[in-house]
Amino acid sequence: MPDLLSILTGLAWPFAIVVAWLAGEFGQRWTGLPRISFYGLVGFLLASTQVGVLPPVSAGPVLALADVAFGLILFELGYRINLRWLRTNPWLGVAGLVESASTFAAVYFIAAWFGTSVMSALMLASLAMSTSPATVVRVINEVRGSGQVTERVLHLTALNCVLSVFTFNVIVGFWIFHSSDDIGEATLNSLVALLMSGAVGALFGVVVPGLLRQLGNLTQDATVAFALAVILLVSITYTTQLSPVVATLAFGLTARHRRVAFTQAQRNFGALGELLTVLLFVFAASTLDWEEVLAGGALALAVVGARLLTKTLGVTIFSPLSGLSWRKGGLTGLALAPASVFVILLLEHARLRGVNVIEELRAMAAVTMLLEVIGPIIIQRALIWAKEAR
Repeated sequence: MPDLLSILTGLAWPFAIVVAWLAGEFGQRWTGLPRISFYGLVGFLLASTQVGVLPPVSAGPVLALADVAFGLILFELGYRINLRWLRTNPWLGVAGLVESASTFAAVYFIAAWFGTSVMSALMLASLAMSTSPATVVRVINEVRGSGQVTERVLHLTALNCVLSVFTFNVIVGFWIFHSSDDIGEATLNSLVALLMSGAVGALFGVVVPGLLRQLGNLTQDATVAFALAVILLVSITYTTQLSPVVATLAFGLTARHRRVAFTQAQRNFGALGELLTVLLFVFAASTLDWEEVLAGGALALAVVGARLLTKTLGVTIFSPLSGLSWRKGGLTGLALAPASVFVILLLEHARLRGVNVIEELRAMAAVTMLLEVIGPIIIQRALIWAKEAR
């Protein structure tokens, strides 16, 4: 007979997921705030470093499930990207590049001013460039957002993710080599890895729709087929040291342009997607330590403020050129605030590669905790103010 401790340990994650789901449902009903904000709070409170209900985070089934959940969300994000729109409206892409670059520069100089080491400041700046697709897609689906601001936020989020992954991988490679002579090799390796990741994802985007056409029932079989393909794709990218972020984005992007219907009923991948989303946000928040959050609090507030300023200004400046009013341009930049889940998963995988970034980047832990709670609220309010939330 198993002892009581092993039984309780085995029940920890199911218990946490149930509590988080209930908190999200009742919290959203009573306050009107996004459910994922409550998922994050529950995960943080139940973490091993807080209340101690959940076991310490390690490479295992829960991390694998969180990666799959993130992959499903990235596929859906990629599926909603319209490359034709980016070609006809290049100023949107320019705005994305400017706000990402200005965020990188601003956060790097802020971190350096706080006395952070050069390598940690570079890594912090690369992570700050990103916008969390998990938060963006989830909140947009929850409020059923549609319109100019919604579509621009989705496209800019995808661009931010790719730029952040590329820059982050270059810095991690440089960190591992510990030599300035290897910065060129680290950059080349990162670029090649991104191109190969995109190629693998695009291959899936061609093969899976072709298989569905052979089956002859696209609307009934598409959800399960895409979910299984994402699981397989995420597993392949981690086995081959490629980027699951770029691969799943490319998969969704290619599948969209192969004209396979992805109906409203399939948003969030149904019940499977809902369950994995709860696990993803609970897992992400459970990796944080309250002592690290407090230790990096001052720098975290400065980074959050810098991100809000640079992203809002970067998008707003180019809004008239891209066919948008100043007001909606500002709301689009404001909606790019969430960064939590994306940052946490990148940090966890960097740690598994031997880069001990959790202790080095305490400020990033504080940033992710702040944005885990307020990020979803910011994007929800931005969509409501833009009159694009139903």
